[in-house]
Amino acid sequence: MTATESRTYPFNVAETLDLDPIYAQLREQEPLSRVKLPYGEEAWLATRYEDVKVVLGDPRFSRAETMERDEPRLRPRQQVGGILSMDPPDHTRLRRLVAKAFTQRRVEKLRPRTQDIADDLVSSMIERGGPVDLVEDFALPLPITVICELLGVPFEDRADFRVWSDAFLSTNKLTAEQVTDYTDRMMDYIAGLIAQRRAEPADDLITGLIAARDEHDKLSEDEMILLAAGILVAGHETTASQIPNFLYVLLTHPEQLRRLRADLDLIPSAVEELLRFVPLGVGAGFARYATEDVELGGVLVRAGEPVLSSVGSANRDDAVFDDPETLDLARAEASHVGFGHGPHHCLGAQLARMELQVALRTLLTRLPGLEFPNSPEQDVTWKSGLLVRGPQRMLVSWQGVE
Repeated sequence: MTATESRTYPFNVAETLDLDPIYAQLREQEPLSRVKLPYGEEAWLATRYEDVKVVLGDPRFSRAETMERDEPRLRPRQQVGGILSMDPPDHTRLRRLVAKAFTQRRVEKLRPRTQDIADDLVSSMIERGGPVDLVEDFALPLPITVICELLGVPFEDRADFRVWSDAFLSTNKLTAEQVTDYTDRMMDYIAGLIAQRRAEPADDLITGLIAARDEHDKLSEDEMILLAAGILVAGHETTASQIPNFLYVLLTHPEQLRRLRADLDLIPSAVEELLRFVPLGVGAGFARYATEDVELGGVLVRAGEPVLSSVGSANRDDAVFDDPETLDLARAEASHVGFGHGPHHCLGAQLARMELQVALRTLLTRLPGLEFPNSPEQDVTWKSGLLVRGPQRMLVSWQGVE
């Protein structure tokens, strides 16, 4: 197969949750295609499930190489380094330091506290009366509170690091100067917290990282700061986006919403299906570079060429999922790749699952008849200029309380 002219990427529109139809066309006709992003060099785009898993999991594809290259990307600023730009064994070394905090057993211990937070938020919504902004009043404070308590970050500072998080995720929402400024501020803030914990240790993840640094020399000071900052951003932003995304999908698929309300035991499988169905990103990111020639999707990827993996497209691959364009909350097929695959599989996947399960169950049981007060078009304002998609504002109301 010969290379075709590069397509302008990304394909998706930020102000929806739709997956652009071109992905289905590419999976069928050109599963590995050439794309040109706003910044960086041209890349291959993998769109089929099996090819995406190869790129994400095969050691012949490197993340570390992106630090030496003009990585294809959606934003002007290159990566600042850290665990997301590492390969094993360095990646493994850092991941092991925090992985124990995110095991299923440890996460389940956080479920009662997460439920208390969710209940308090809904009680406040009920007290004020609808309509309310689901994003501001529920979706943001729930995961922010959980990750703050886990890390040891003061919840009172959430307004600051919410702004700083946009710097990590901005494509064109912020200027390059703003991104640099906010990123620097966040790093200084994390460094200040580390200094505080050195003086006054606590039972939190930052104190644990300090011990790994000071007592065992398992990571550098810069690695510790970047790791804590990355956990703080990733630990709330994705879930904060997916809570309103999931509710939006359910409210616009009323037959599936009725099904879930009638059988709340479906919530775990519903979360997995919604993770498959909702393409969170504007486009594929975090390129991998081939370290040797690799046959992929009928194409020979040459050593040194970057490949992007569309998990949104992979999750709609009809070679893997039956009727993939249909939302089926009881689906029991192959695992989605919404949390990635391989060494960089999302560290906080179990935490996100638990938070999403708690969020759905709480909203559906505490707010019967949850609905848009007017219409999706009137009640939802979408994010723009960021790597992730979802409502910036989402008004909801309800018909009664239990």
